[in-house]
Amino acid sequence: MTKAKKKNQWAGWGPGEHPEQHYLVTPRHLAGGGDLRHVTEYLRASGWKDQSKTGGPLVFDSPDRSIRVGYDPFVQPGGWTISAKPTPGQEAWVATFGPRLPVEIVAGFTDALAQPRSAHAPNVWEPLHQQGWRSERAPHVRASSPDGTAFLQFHQTGPGQAMWWARAANEHGIAWHATFTPTTPMHLIAAFNTALAHPDPVMRPRGHVPPSRHTRTRSMSVTPSQLSAWQQTRITAARAATWARNIRRPGTTPPSPRKAAAYGRR
Repeated sequence: MTKAKKKNQWAGWGPGEHPEQHYLVTPRHLAGGGDLRHVTEYLRASGWKDQSKTGGPLVFDSPDRSIRVGYDPFVQPGGWTISAKPTPGQEAWVATFGPRLPVEIVAGFTDALAQPRSAHAPNVWEPLHQQGWRSERAPHVRASSPDGTAFLQFHQTGPGQAMWWARAANEHGIAWHATFTPTTPMHLIAAFNTALAHPDPVMRPRGHVPPSRHTRTRSMSVTPSQLSAWQQTRITAARAATWARNIRRPGTTPPSPRKAAAYGRR
């Protein structure tokens, strides 16, 4: 094995494992859809119920059944639909994401569904401004990415006719779109924006990076066990957070340590 090859390898490869070529892609909003399990396994580990049918769309319901996360690749244009029933103090709302919206950005929104809500109303534009997104106020309130390939805007055409709308495009056309009804909780839109504008690259396997002159890639070799370990770290964090919330909830009997370690595996 050459010194150059050793330098590109990661420590901890398992016996008999073969490295696979992956790419770190920036900006993340042009990286392509990615592995759906990045979203669904976090929800499962957070106690959400998998209602999916074999061979059908993915469907996950929140523990109280007030929110549903679905992914349907069998209709056009397909993609994600997250919907919430009306609850005391919160109107019904719907968010839709195109199928090529990177899962890391989808997870910014869906992870926040499984986490405690802050008592303070967030500034939804702040995560974008912190990363250098440019603001516009005519004809609609809007923020655009530094490279001009993505934007978020609040679009209002009249009383009671408003929506949040995000989109990314490259030289080949529209990559994805996202919409939020005006009743969507602001902390969820802020979480989406934080993931959308995050400067860290995302990883994609060879053959899954959409070609574009606007993206930058860096090659790396990764083994299956490393990919599994990184995913498990995220799942373990979700289980631990869920277990901690159950302990703090009045009238709830916390699971045993053994059950807590396996929480969400069903």
